[in-house]
Amino acid sequence: MKVFAIGDIHGAYKSLLQCLERSAFDYQQDRLIVLGDVCDGYPEVRQCVDELLKVKHCDFIIGNHDQWALDWALRGDAPRIWTSQGGYRTIASYNGGPMPQAHIDFLKNGHLWLELDGRLFVHGGFDPALPMDKQNAQVLMWGRDLLDELYRPGGMTVREVAGRYKDIFIGHTTTELYKTLEPINAWNLWDLDTGAGWSGKLTIMNVKTKKYWQSDLSSDLYGGTPDQA
Repeated sequence: MKVFAIGDIHGAYKSLLQCLERSAFDYQQDRLIVLGDVCDGYPEVRQCVDELLKVKHCDFIIGNHDQWALDWALRGDAPRIWTSQGGYRTIASYNGGPMPQAHIDFLKNGHLWLELDGRLFVHGGFDPALPMDKQNAQVLMWGRDLLDELYRPGGMTVREVAGRYKDIFIGHTTTELYKTLEPINAWNLWDLDTGAGWSGKLTIMNVKTKKYWQSDLSSDLYGGTPDQA
């Protein structure tokens, strides 16, 4: 079984299909670890979840946008902070609701973090001072400090903690902030959010070999950024 990790999809179904095709991902034999934020962004969230449900061995790490979408699906919560950041497109992809139970279950059953073969998968980051089972969910979904501290020189305490793992894979922080659309490798951490939710690309990576494949620019596939598509 090959194991792949994929970055933040953000409703870009066309990008998702390209990544799965270009990596020759096997829906029955391979394992896919989704690093969170399937929801919000481009207008095909429903199609993205439907596609992921076809994957026999799929592990979903819940992201902050997915949690917002789940809160809407379960309780009807639709705060402006969510709708203004792509939430209204998620609602539209479900024709205003309700979300199918299979999709609710997919989001509800998401991991806050996952360890596999000595590798750690998390959406945002973690607090190096705490064991993983004591982490705050907000940090796991929203944290950005880990990448920043490992990217900059120094930060040896963080590196010592990170070094407990073969590799760490995250999403959440687009590499566009670092002026690149390629995955970022900082120490033993890989950031696979390469901007698919805006004008960048979606990235899928073989976690063992580190070979990766990317979609075309999402903005090209959809004829504009999410606000224009």
